[in-house]
Amino acid sequence: MAHPGLALVYDILNLEMEAVRGAAGNGNLMESSNKAEQELARIEQQIGHLESVAGGNQDALRQLQQLHSQVDALRRQMTPHRQAWLKTELARHPQRPYLLDYVERIFTDFSEIHGDRGFADDRAMVCGMARFHGEEVMVVGMQKGRDIKQMVYRNFGMANPEGYRKALRAMRIAEKFRRPVFTFVDTMGAYPGMGAEERGQAEAIARNLREMARLRVPIVTTITGEGGSGGALAIAVADRVLMMENAIYSVITPEGCASIMWRDSSKKELAAEAMKITAGDLQGLGCIDDIVPEPDGGAQNDYDAAARMLDLSLQKHLRELQSLPADELVRARYDKYRKMAMYFKTE
Repeated sequence: MAHPGLALVYDILNLEMEAVRGAAGNGNLMESSNKAEQELARIEQQIGHLESVAGGNQDALRQLQQLHSQVDALRRQMTPHRQAWLKTELARHPQRPYLLDYVERIFTDFSEIHGDRGFADDRAMVCGMARFHGEEVMVVGMQKGRDIKQMVYRNFGMANPEGYRKALRAMRIAEKFRRPVFTFVDTMGAYPGMGAEERGQAEAIARNLREMARLRVPIVTTITGEGGSGGALAIAVADRVLMMENAIYSVITPEGCASIMWRDSSKKELAAEAMKITAGDLQGLGCIDDIVPEPDGGAQNDYDAAARMLDLSLQKHLRELQSLPADELVRARYDKYRKMAMYFKTE
């Protein structure tokens, strides 16, 4: 080699390639990929240093260029079918901001509404009146817990029928007083327990779909974490559907899909990619209207920055919707979902 330091860099790169290849079978793919990315950045720094000391040595510069190409190839190799699963892990990150974290930072004068006036108060579904930059609005969304006690209290963010009925009650109040509705989705799905089925889970979700389609006030939905199946869609029939950059939205979990398609839940990464569940994929398919950027590394790294970015998007879309008369708003919402249904029916 033209420079003795190049041999060391080549060795490090080869070891790193093996480490990244081995990460494919690692249970914590996000952590292993982050470490691999850090190692690649360190190798690039070493290459840059060697370029500065190589001077005009053409052989050394040519070999360094080859190293750059190998690093780029390795980075591309890390990305393709793992990217969707990395997003899934970020969407489920235990420190990711939940509904009440955003409410605290974006809205003021939040006053919670309890109960469905029929059975109980579902604590997985949070509803309340609030002010958004001085304007009265209604906030509806799922809330998860951070420790075991809170997780059980919030039923792991999975709503029962009374939760969806409470959400609809809150949205009808918003319609009565002409308040825009903001909904926030973060759930694996509706609660699948026997009691939930006995109390009409499917009917509650279906009723929400119908009633939201004809609600005569602006509705803006944000998928903040995991949007799972009908449990998510039950509060997501909206004029504008936004997704946080690292959120996912799907009809089933990647693990569930892999178990059905391949009878092997370990193929979850392949399932996540095939299902097209990331914000970029869904925007390309026309299922969502906008992607909200997140701080570097994900919203869990900076709650305030994530809330500021979401706040700007909510303001933008609400302004656009408020310029439309109620009849046109409902008609446009109906046409949007009818066209979407026809598109996927013909695919």
